[in-house]
Formats: sequence, structure tokens, C-alpha cells
Amino acid sequence: MKTSKLFENNKIGIRARRFIHGGMATAVVSLIGACWPSISVAQEGSNEEQGVEVLTRGPVHEAFAGIVTYNPIPGVLVQKAPPAMLEEIPPSMRPQGNNITWIPGYWGWDDERSDYLWVSGTWRALPPGRQWMAGYWGETNQGHQWTSGYWADATLQETTYLPAPPATVEEGPSTRAPSRDYGWTPGNWRWQQERYAWSPGYWSEGRADWDWVPDHYVWTPRGYIYVDGYWDYPVQRRGTLFAPVYFNSGVYTRTNYSYTPSIVLGLAMFAEHLFVRPKYHHYYFGDYYANNYNRSGYYSTHSYQSTHYGYDPIYSRQRWEHREDQAWERRMQDNFISRRDHENERPPHTWSAMRRLETNEESTRNVSMMAAPIERIAQSKDRSGQFQKVAKEDQTKLVERSREMRKTSSERRTIEATGTGPKSTTKPGETPTVERVKRPQSPIVAMPAAEFEKNQAPPAIPKAPVAKSGEPQPKLDPNDRQPKKDKKNPREVPEKPEIRDPSLPGKSGEAPRAHPNLP
Repeated sequence: MKTSKLFENNKIGIRARRFIHGGMATAVVSLIGACWPSISVAQEGSNEEQGVEVLTRGPVHEAFAGIVTYNPIPGVLVQKAPPAMLEEIPPSMRPQGNNITWIPGYWGWDDERSDYLWVSGTWRALPPGRQWMAGYWGETNQGHQWTSGYWADATLQETTYLPAPPATVEEGPSTRAPSRDYGWTPGNWRWQQERYAWSPGYWSEGRADWDWVPDHYVWTPRGYIYVDGYWDYPVQRRGTLFAPVYFNSGVYTRTNYSYTPSIVLGLAMFAEHLFVRPKYHHYYFGDYYANNYNRSGYYSTHSYQSTHYGYDPIYSRQRWEHREDQAWERRMQDNFISRRDHENERPPHTWSAMRRLETNEESTRNVSMMAAPIERIAQSKDRSGQFQKVAKEDQTKLVERSREMRKTSSERRTIEATGTGPKSTTKPGETPTVERVKRPQSPIVAMPAAEFEKNQAPPAIPKAPVAKSGEPQPKLDPNDRQPKKDKKNPREVPEKPEIRDPSLPGKSGEAPRAHPNLP
């Protein structure tokens, strides 16, 4: 199959084609698993231009990995308007595989700089049967607010905007797992018969090649969107993740300026230095170990789930893979504490700083797997993932598709800003309002799961317990669009949580909570 076929356009946007010999580019895949190519750093250019700072920490592209919060909250508000969208040109190298496409980047807010940074685009293996609905910055009376993107069911033609779901009552499993091969899927509120009913959590068998993303809600200015659960690829098979970038404003405002990401993040190190920031609706990777980050709402992945703020598919996957290793979680916690207490054990913040450490013989930090130029990976003889050249005409098509994605995002912003939305409050006996609106068509649409070859198709969707609609429902607080909050499960993640050892779920020194997939 010619390369140009991989990006052919049709009425519903890009459709994932069948895999070549079952190889999905698993791509990048182990991009970076055991080792990086051994090309001398001195032989490479800096991969940076003046006024462009490539970062080895920051927010993770939402399309590559999105967080699941039990009690979704409105997006972050900032006073400064985001810059015009950057003209981003996809790299000339891509992972092999027919299920890979380019998803463009976007501006993210960096509160430490009080400025925007660019969350670079990503080569992504599309989750079967899903379409990408990109996030956007919207203008409000209080400032500019972020609304997150999400992987929507590609078969649905409408978006349903619901009232705020009640605060979660998820408390984890009450029974033992059938075996170590099972993991816990959290319960969730479901809208049925004009009200919310609780669907309890359940045990489901883990899969070696797939990650389960459970049902969850996404906040929008018009209401809450219910995203049904779906199978996604493990991080090592999702594609190529590029480093975020901080631009001097004088760079991206130049006439006809464009940017092409080139520094790839090592996925093995990425998972080791991963944090969740619910208030910003993003994963963050890199050095966020200092105590002040915990107070700003950054949670290490091994503590996020145990605090009942949400479900972390990436950490759950890691835990499942190490299910026979009883000491794995303790090692994760010990590593976190060590990095929190010893700054010299933390990864560097920028690509330039990482290069200096790579060439410093006295450095004791292992940074060689943190990031590398895509050319270094593609040229390596012992690379785990295979890459191929992107034809110039295909690169042009991808740039055009990025513009289509921006148009879809703009349409979504208009729809969600102008609608009346579900009522924020309801009187006793009054039925909450629900709105159904035709969904803008995304240009990034995956092939239906049923069309994949048998050995490449995702597993069947787990059967969740029936929602218990007959149980008493939480009463709506007339002064708040949210139901009365469960004190054990606060509606919002506190900006200044209790100061404790962030690596442990309880008080400092408390024994770790038993994780549900270990009987």
C-alpha cells in the first residue's frame, strides 16, 4: 500500500485502515522501551531555534492520554487570551502502521510562567470506533476558559448535554477479585428515565494488549457530556508523543511562521514520571516532585486513584502488568519520596538541560531515555519501533486536516457557548432539562471495532451492572448546580489539599491502601 493511501480523505474524515501484518506501529511503540539509539549527542544539532524552548516536562496532549475524574469540574480560567493557533507542520517521519494519524497541538496554560505554552501534536493510534473532539479556549465574562477534548463514540450523530451528575459514591470494591488477572472498574452515575441512577463498579479481566477507559463525564459550558467506556491501546502502542514548547511571542507572530515538533518523549520514562492535575484536566509528565506542586493540585499517579478523585487507566495498566510483584507499588512510592526529597534525582526541565546532563560524565542521573530527536530513533539499527518517511503531498494533506480540526473545534465552541444548556437548578418535582444537538463531524475518525481483523480487534465491551434507578437520589441544592457534596468525596479537587506525604493515600507514614486487583 502506498503511503498516500494511508491519509486518503473521505466524507467522514480519516478512517483507520487495516493493519499491515498485524503490526500497528506498535509503533513507536516501545519507543521507547528498553534503550535509545546510541548516536552521539555531539553529532546532533540542538534541535532548537532562538526563542523556542523545548521542554522535557509539561502537559500531555489530551488525545494521547486523557484523565478520568469522578467529579468533573469546569475548566481552568485565565485572564490572558490565547495566541492565534500555531501553524504546525507534522514531522517528516512517522510510525509505520495504517491506524496512525496526526492530531494537531494546541495552546495550554502554564501558571508558573503566567503564559501559554504549545502542547505539540502527536502521531496517534486511533482507539477503535472513536472520533476525536478537540478541546478549545472559550471566552467568558470571567476570562478565557479551557474545555477539554474527548474520544467520542463515532456512531453517534448527536451530543447530549446533561445536568451535573451527583457527587460520586464510588468507594472501591467490597468483594475480593476473582483472581490477580482482574481489575476494578469504578461505578458511575447514568442518566435514565429523566434522572440519575447509580451503576455500581465491577471486576473485569485485564487484557495484555488493551487499556480499558471507563465511563466518565466531560464538563462543557452547555452541560455535561457522558462518554461511554471504550478500549484504547496501552501507552507503548499509542504512537509518538512530542515534547511541549515554550515560544517567545516574537517567534510565532512572524509572518508565515510554522513549527515542526522533533523531540520525542521516551514512553518508558514518561510513565515513570507521570502526574495527574484534575483542575487542569491533564496528565503532566516530568519533574513535579516538590511539595509545592502537591499543594497546587498535582497528584502522583499512584496516589490519585487511592484518594477517590478519579481513575487512572495508565497506572491501573502498570499495576496489572506487575500484578505478580507484591513489592512493585511500594517501590513506586519509595521512588517518589526519594525524588521529592532529593532534587538531583529528578529529571531535567528542558531539552537543553537534558543534553548538558547527557554530556556531563559526572552526572549520576539517567536521562538518556527521557527524550531524543525523532531522527535519532528512526536511524537506529536496533530501534524497537519502525518509522517511515511521510511524503510531501501527505504532509500537505495532514496540514489541511489540522485546519479542518480547528474548524470542528470552533463549531463545537459556538454550539456549547450559545445553547441554553440544562437548567442549573431545578425545583422540587421539576424534571431537569436535557439538550441534544447535532455533533460537528470530526475529521479524525477511527475504523469501527467490528472491521478490524480478528487478531487485532479490541475485546468485547464489559457488561456493567444495571443502574439502580429505584434507589433514593441525591437532592439538588437550589444554590448550586451540584448535588449536596459527600464529605468523603468533595465535588472539586482542593487547590490546597491537606499537607501530607503525597505518595501515600492517607496520612504520612500510613500503610498503603490495598489495591483492588490484588486479592
